[in-house]
Amino acid sequence: MMLDNGRESTAVGFTDAKLSPHAGSATFWSFLRPSGFIEQRKAALPHPALTSNNHITPLDKALGFIQGLLCGAEKLTQVAYLRRDPVVPEILGIKRVASQSVRARCFGGFDTAGKNQRCFGALWEWCIARLKPRTGGYSLDFDSTRLLHEDGHQEGVALGYTRVGVKPCLHPLLAVLEEAKLVAGFWLRPGNTACATNIIGFTLEVLARLPSWLKVRVIRADSGCCDNKWLALLESQNIPYIVVAKLHRPLKTIIIKDLKWSQTEVRGTSVAELRHQEAGWAKARRLVVIRHEVKEKKRPGGKVLLEVPGYLFQARVTNQGAAHAPIALWRDYNKRAGCECVIKALAAGFALPKLILSKFWASEAALRLAVISYNLVVLFEQKLGWQDQRVTVGTLRYWLFVTAGVLGSHARKKTLKFALPKSQQAWWERLWAKLASPYPNCNAVGPAPPFACD
Repeated sequence: MMLDNGRESTAVGFTDAKLSPHAGSATFWSFLRPSGFIEQRKAALPHPALTSNNHITPLDKALGFIQGLLCGAEKLTQVAYLRRDPVVPEILGIKRVASQSVRARCFGGFDTAGKNQRCFGALWEWCIARLKPRTGGYSLDFDSTRLLHEDGHQEGVALGYTRVGVKPCLHPLLAVLEEAKLVAGFWLRPGNTACATNIIGFTLEVLARLPSWLKVRVIRADSGCCDNKWLALLESQNIPYIVVAKLHRPLKTIIIKDLKWSQTEVRGTSVAELRHQEAGWAKARRLVVIRHEVKEKKRPGGKVLLEVPGYLFQARVTNQGAAHAPIALWRDYNKRAGCECVIKALAAGFALPKLILSKFWASEAALRLAVISYNLVVLFEQKLGWQDQRVTVGTLRYWLFVTAGVLGSHARKKTLKFALPKSQQAWWERLWAKLASPYPNCNAVGPAPPFACD
């Protein structure tokens, strides 16, 4: 066999050396293995003990699944491709990578909401406990998204309103600690559920798992969560909130006729506020209304009221007092855009729209583990000091995870040698020193290998 590149011919053959295109993912596992996560994961799994001598433990299947996501897999079939990589079991410390059918049966063991909660609740808590306290506290943002599944035969897939029309989908609910970009909770829901469905139970679960030292500075959500019972829950917990108000007809009338507008330092933007009791609310609440001149509006946002041409309007309901100026509340809520970035990262890097199994609770288990994998990558970046560098899992794949390597032995010890040019080796040595250091600010390493800066 010969390869002709147009200039010369190269003989093509085979080797039995243990080579891997994913050897660089050993950096991630060298961070995760001593962290205690794997022991926590093993204790949380609901599967019974297996008796076959050739069995793969549920823990091995879960770790193989995480490795598949790190390497860019979007389906269980693609995770199974790692079976061809002889180095992956050594990196992960597992027996072998499971096949698609074996892993699907493993997720099938999650057949009730209780099993999912008992398994993954402890993992959420473990991830959140790794965060650092913040003097001002964390913003907790609630949001939902639609996962399209056009074939539509899986449990829970139902017609729902999406950005591309009414389509078969799933409708998960998420909570994100915005300053850390860490997901604090994930529930899967059928596609035909409303945005506020189960929001109270979800909120209570998320708040219950937050450690006592973690202060919730504010809760933010879009208009889909603007429900009287949910707002009353936050008020009973004394938690500040900023939520998008729905512009129903009575509120539109107030905006048009009765408000006194104040110009802000933001060009073309004015604000007003009032005490307003929407239909279905148990009491009046503070409402902040923002008006933008269309000619000055550079970014989308706001509603058009036909009765007031030339302006876009936004409304925010809050329980924060007069000490918080209307324009400050508007700016605070705008930071919730980070939650949308997390959802995009989950979709682009962790296969959120494509992971689905035939049974609903099995799908939720796979998606929850994918979201947990995202959290682990966030913590990995935090360990390296890269969290504020806009480093995505796609970037990590190119910088680290798809670095080739060969598994061998020397002096009766296994060795893993990376295929790296001389110019990058010093950077990788600093990287390993950083991962091995128990101190967060020790052995600083730049956020990119040398080739990324050329």
